[in-house]
Amino acid sequence: MSNVVKVDVWSDIACPWCFVGKRRFEQAVARFDGEVEVEYHSFELSPDTPVDYAGTEAEFLAKHKGMPTAQAEQMLAQMTELAAGEGLAYDFGSLQHANTVLAHQALHHAKAHGLQAELKERLLAAYFEQGRNLNHAEELADLAAEVGLDRDAVLKDLADGTYLTAVRADQEQAIEYGIGGVPFYVFDGRLAVSGAQSPDVFVSALERVVTEAGASA
Repeated sequence: MSNVVKVDVWSDIACPWCFVGKRRFEQAVARFDGEVEVEYHSFELSPDTPVDYAGTEAEFLAKHKGMPTAQAEQMLAQMTELAAGEGLAYDFGSLQHANTVLAHQALHHAKAHGLQAELKERLLAAYFEQGRNLNHAEELADLAAEVGLDRDAVLKDLADGTYLTAVRADQEQAIEYGIGGVPFYVFDGRLAVSGAQSPDVFVSALERVVTEAGASA
């Protein structure tokens, strides 16, 4: 099968389901008899998050969802267990809740230099597993350098807001598509899948768009 399937993914660095969905989608791609091109798009789950939020992740979730802190802690424990099933070591106790607009700009910088997938993986791991503070340009530039990007160039683009317009364009596209939550996958511009679905669902979507493309050809 020589068809290349383009998959556009709306997600957020601060979205625990997005990292789980990424792993499940990667399993699907490994099973799929074809080539897949992935492009990540910006989506801010909590754009009003203050930089350097002082509370715990459970406290933030409780306030954001309007629930008792104990209930939020239980939800995070369940999420940690679920993520472990995908080989991810979530550490909500160390997590530093971030306003992700700078991270999304860094990802656009990475896309312009052919390293978006690498930086996406690095930022998710840094945020959910390593307790890194992604609120600040210096930290983002350090992580970007780890995947091969020029640290000074990243800092300059973040300071200048070079890719802020691109972030906003992604968000406007999400509104046009009616995306209310992430992760959200658009296959070949014709089929949408919402949520961190099973690998089987993703494989089915990939095969379906290839079949439909062949039929229309």
